[in-house]
Order: sequence, then C-alpha cells, then structure tokens
Amino acid sequence: QVQLQESGPGLVKPSQMLSLTCTVSGGSITTSYDAWSGIRQPPGKGLEWMGAIAYDGSTYYSLSRKSRTSISRDTSKNQFSLQLSSVTPEDTAVYSCARAPAGYYSDYDAFDYWGPGTQVTVSS
Repeated sequence: QVQLQESGPGLVKPSQMLSLTCTVSGGSITTSYDAWSGIRQPPGKGLEWMGAIAYDGSTYYSLSRKSRTSISRDTSKNQFSLQLSSVTPEDTAVYSCARAPAGYYSDYDAFDYWGPGTQVTVSS
C-alpha cells in the first residue's frame, strides 16, 4: 500500500519561499510509469494542480504558476519536494501530494493515492 506524507512550514511570510516535502512509503518514486504531484486547495476554492515529477525525473508545471514553481526529488530518501517562490496570502491553502499514472499527472480522476495534506498559511 502506497502512502504519502507531506511536511511543510505551517506559516510562511509574504515574499518568502514555500517548500513542501512529500515522503513516499510502500512504493518507489522511480517506479515506471508513475508521476507524483503537488496539489493545493485554497480556502473556499477547488483543487489546484501545481506540478508533477515523473518516474524518470521529468517535471511538469501548471502554466499559471510555472515561473514560481519548482519540483525536485531525492531518490535516496524516496521523497519529492515542491517549492513555490514569492508567496502571497493568496497562496494560503492545504497542500497535498498524490500519485497518478505518468500520462495523467494533472487529471484529478487519475490520482489513486493521496497524502492527508498540510495547511500552509502565508501571513506576516
């Protein structure tokens, strides 16, 4: 059984960088043909896909936030991380990690494993 666990800063000041780390257990982030995504849900709004990193290290980003988003991985720790720069209060959300087949990395219906999510608040 694949499990994902997010770890985040809780509180970030405006203009700083938000860093979310997702630890995967019960499976490998290099397993063909999986992709691992960062997704958020702002208060009162729907899900927003942020970006993904595939089993082969390929990265994909939401066009609306591509300039501020970076995804990386540490295969030795079976972790992947999402960084969002220059945050504003509008980046306040519950941030989650999820897995989907590599060809469906932004398809909400395709995500089969999710982490519980972690609240990140942007405030001074």
